[in-house]
Amino acid sequence: MKMDKILNNLGLCQRANGLLSGEDNVCTELASGKIKYIFLANDASENTKKRIRDKASFYHIELDESYTSLELSHSIGKENRMVIGIVNQGFLKILKK
Repeated sequence: MKMDKILNNLGLCQRANGLLSGEDNVCTELASGKIKYIFLANDASENTKKRIRDKASFYHIELDESYTSLELSHSIGKENRMVIGIVNQGFLKILKK
């Protein structure tokens, strides 16, 4: 499993309450405008991918599909996470560097 700066920073972001994880949590908060960026596991089901891609597109939210669910889950210390939404603008700047 690759461990890079983005995954390390996701862990920091999790500890600082700067992200939401889980498909339903992220979808709920997209409409409120809280989600600034989405990580979608590249091994998520086709239904999950379609749902998240469609919502991200509708709300003009950038989407990153370069990690597996195992990598995303491990980085934030939770199990079986397919979707992570970044809610903290400061962490988004760090993640995009």
